[in-house]
Amino acid sequence: MNSLIKKSLSLVLLAAAAVLTASAQVTERKSLTLDGAKKVIAAAVAEARAKNAPGAAIAVVDEGGNLMALERLDGTFAAGAQISTGKARTAVLFKRPTKVFEDIIRNGRTPMISLPDTLFTPLQGGIPIMVDGQVVGGIGVSGAASAQQDEDLAIVGANALAGPMAAGSVAPITFFAGDKVSAAFAQGVPLIETNGYKIHASRREAAGVAEVHLKDADLIYMLEGSATFVTGGTVVDGKTTVQDEIRGPSIKDGETRTISRGDVIVVPAGTPHWFKDVKGPVLYYVVKVS
Repeated sequence: MNSLIKKSLSLVLLAAAAVLTASAQVTERKSLTLDGAKKVIAAAVAEARAKNAPGAAIAVVDEGGNLMALERLDGTFAAGAQISTGKARTAVLFKRPTKVFEDIIRNGRTPMISLPDTLFTPLQGGIPIMVDGQVVGGIGVSGAASAQQDEDLAIVGANALAGPMAAGSVAPITFFAGDKVSAAFAQGVPLIETNGYKIHASRREAAGVAEVHLKDADLIYMLEGSATFVTGGTVVDGKTTVQDEIRGPSIKDGETRTISRGDVIVVPAGTPHWFKDVKGPVLYYVVKVS
C-alpha cells in the first residue's frame, strides 16, 4: 500500500471517528410542553377532588426545575405553593421521589439538610415525570390530607402523560436502555414507581436496617455480590418511620440465609427482613407490589 493510499485511508478513519464521537456526545431528549404540564396538573386536581383533598397545592416544573404550572385549590395553606414547587424541583433535579430523601434524613443522614433550600425540599410528595424512560419534569403536591396523599396525587399526575388507554388496548410498554439501567444501579435509584408496582435498581455496600413493609411485597433478584439476609422474627426496637413502614436496628429470632448472584427471594408484605452482612457492592432488582 503506497503512502498516498495510506494517507487517504487514515483521513477516512479519522473522519469516521470524528462522526462517531460527535454522535456519541449528542443525544435526543424529550421536553415537557406547557400543554403537558397542564395535563399533569389536571390529572392531580381531578384525583384530589375524587379523594376529597381540596387543600392541595400542585406544582409542575421542567427538567431544569423551572416552574411551568401551579394550581392552588381552595383551602390551601399560605406556604403550599412554595413547598409544592420545592418538592417538584427536588424530584426532577435529583431524579428521585422526595420521599427517598425524607427517609434518608430520618434514618440519620442529617448533613443532607445543609443543602440549599432553593434546590432541596426533602418532604414526601415530589415525583419525577417520566416519558419513554427520560425525566422531563417533576410534580410536587403539598397540603393534602397526609404526606402519603401528597405523594399519591403526585404519582397520578406524573402518570397522566401516558394518556388514557383506548377500550380493549393494553398498557403502554416501558423500556429502559442498558446504559440507563447501569446508571441507575451505579446510584441505587428506582427505575419506575407507579400505584401498582415499583422496580428499584438497588445498590448496597453495607448492612442496612431491619424493615417491615405492611402493604408491599418485595421480590428480590440478586445480580452481583452476596449478603446475609434475615427474614421473619421480630424487629428490635421497631418504630413506624413513615406510613406502613416499620424499621429498627436488627431482627431477633429470624431465619438467616446467604443470598448471592442469581438467587430470587420473595418477601411477603408484613414480613421483617434485613440485610445483616454485605459482601459488596451488592446489586439487585427489587420489584415492589402493593
